[in-house]
Amino acid sequence: MRAQLPSSALFTKNRSKLAELLPKNAVAVIHSNDIYSSNADATLPFKQNSDLFYLTGIAQEETILLLFPDSKNEKNREILFIRESNETLAIWEGAKLTKQQALEKCGVQHVQFTHKFDDVFNQLALQADSIFLSTNEHPRCSAFTETKNSRFIADCQRKFPLHQYGRLSPLLQKLRMLKSEEEIALTRKACEITEAGFRRVLEFVKPGVSEWEVEAEFIHEFVKSGSRGFAYTPIIAGGGNACILHYVDNNQVLKDGEMLLLDVACEYAGWNADMTRTIPVNGKFTPRQRQVYDAVLRIMRFSNRILRPGILLPDYQKLVIGEIERELIALGLFTAEQAAAQDESKPLVANYFMHGVSHHLGLDVHDVSPPFQAVTPGMLFTIEPGIYIREENLGIRLENDFLICENENIDLMTSIPIEADDIERLMKS
Repeated sequence: MRAQLPSSALFTKNRSKLAELLPKNAVAVIHSNDIYSSNADATLPFKQNSDLFYLTGIAQEETILLLFPDSKNEKNREILFIRESNETLAIWEGAKLTKQQALEKCGVQHVQFTHKFDDVFNQLALQADSIFLSTNEHPRCSAFTETKNSRFIADCQRKFPLHQYGRLSPLLQKLRMLKSEEEIALTRKACEITEAGFRRVLEFVKPGVSEWEVEAEFIHEFVKSGSRGFAYTPIIAGGGNACILHYVDNNQVLKDGEMLLLDVACEYAGWNADMTRTIPVNGKFTPRQRQVYDAVLRIMRFSNRILRPGILLPDYQKLVIGEIERELIALGLFTAEQAAAQDESKPLVANYFMHGVSHHLGLDVHDVSPPFQAVTPGMLFTIEPGIYIREENLGIRLENDFLICENENIDLMTSIPIEADDIERLMKS
């Protein structure tokens, strides 16, 4: 098997946790994502709804999960609906999951085919007091495409206008922000594969190779190791391209004397790593490059010391910005006097650092969490400070993944080379 998937026990436990959060006599429904067209008769690669995957581990389209924990009929407390296979599908796409295979994957004991859903739901909705439905409530969501879940909400409210309705997203955010041992193990595996890709690239990079060739080295290592590929569109940015935060063209040739920013990681069994490294193309930092690099590394370590249980992310971001300001002054990018006199609406730091320091990580690279939630043991965060000096064509960002624990954070990427001396030694060898 390509990846070692978690057992059905994980998904059974996740559903049980959600059932405990639902109010009495509530029914909950989550649909899979749609398959989206690209052009002509082609479609985009299918990516499962993360909430549905968290509860079932089923990565197949046309899947629906219905939960009715208080149903008097035990068979109706958990029902999974899956697409029914047929001979044509088997020939063109491969057979879909059987009911038994679906049961083994997710632990739901009662599996039916999707075409049965409307009849079953219409009966159970009349027995429920409230209906909890799924929406994308990530604060940075900017999707304009109507989803199967959004279409179902409209249809459900038309059929059952007098029911009480509830939001599943806040409940699932509360659950998904705290990672189980199984999730951490899968994330560690994604980090291990990412490390293998990075070590491969350290041996490969030199003046004259291209950004796209570096991308190819990563994807070769990832897929060879059982990953489906990149956790997100990779950023392979040489020279001034590193100052473009979401540079993904990866189409330039690397030059002697440049730095190369690598924001690239893999997914494993649905869970994601997220790594950034910045290395000298010729294998040797210039004094200025080393100066800025060491400053970013110090900021990362400062961030790790204060990203501790109880702190709020806005307060954490503010403290890190203060540390970045001190490092920028030491780098000669502006003076302490200029900082003291700056317009607070136009902070000088923003000329050299423009993004968040940390985000949750999990089934989504920018994973979900309730707003205004204090940092809590069991959360998984990235820490990714950077300094971008556009006038010097120099952008440096470093990023590791950290598990928040009671006593100290655990760096899941502690074995991935990050010290400048180690980078130089490995590139030289």
